[in-house]
Amino acid sequence: MNAIATIAGREIRDGLRNRWALGAVLLMAGLALTLAFLGSAPTGVVGASPLEVTVVSLSSLTIFLVPLIALLLSHDAIVGERDRGTMLLLLSYPLSRWQILVGKFLGHLSILAVATVLGYGAAGAALTLAAGEFDADSLRSFAWMVGSSVLLGAVFVALGYLISATVRERATAAGLAVGIWLLLVLLYDMALLGLLVSDQGRTISAAAFNWLLLLDPADIFRLLNLAGLSETSVFAGMAGLAEQMQFGRAVLLTALATWVAVPLALAAFVFSRKEP
Repeated sequence: MNAIATIAGREIRDGLRNRWALGAVLLMAGLALTLAFLGSAPTGVVGASPLEVTVVSLSSLTIFLVPLIALLLSHDAIVGERDRGTMLLLLSYPLSRWQILVGKFLGHLSILAVATVLGYGAAGAALTLAAGEFDADSLRSFAWMVGSSVLLGAVFVALGYLISATVRERATAAGLAVGIWLLLVLLYDMALLGLLVSDQGRTISAAAFNWLLLLDPADIFRLLNLAGLSETSVFAGMAGLAEQMQFGRAVLLTALATWVAVPLALAAFVFSRKEP
């Protein structure tokens, strides 16, 4: 564990010296504050809690922004070390390859978690100061959204590590990272919608549709925050899906955790087989 913590600390220190990491925090905080105040403006008319509407807005932001930041952080974690020649130096220490990979993963995930918590926390704190106290359900929904945002980021950090361990050039890793982001964040839902329209309910049942959603971590996140919570499903326009959803929070969290574990395990296997 000391070896893993050492590698993780190295990645965190490198991240603190990187202006890009600070930029990610400021970007998330700026967008979160903008969505918090603009998105909650009409709540007095509809009778909704400003924090619950903010959860819906920030969940939509998370689906697009957090995976992209995670992939940008992690896509060259292994291949970049090879290109710079520092991987040979790391392997010269009494460290196993899986310790290097897990330590780097935890370091990058810590950077992403800090950016997410500080960025979204700033929006939540500012909204609390402006609107006063919120009820426990609204605070629970907000905390759930922040925690699941970090878990979604972990999924895409793990996918970035799988890309980085597989390819031999940084440019290839960057291209694959963008492709993964487009596929899982944008194209999968478009393809699924086209499939449902062409099928017209003949073969794809509601149960099958629920299982198809588990094949995309972004959709699992949506189910957790926009359909899985009764406080936010109405404002997100997903109350109908919430009524038909057959998975509870435990299943959805397990599915997201699986999306972290499987790519990371594959990355460790590929990394252990490749030459430095």
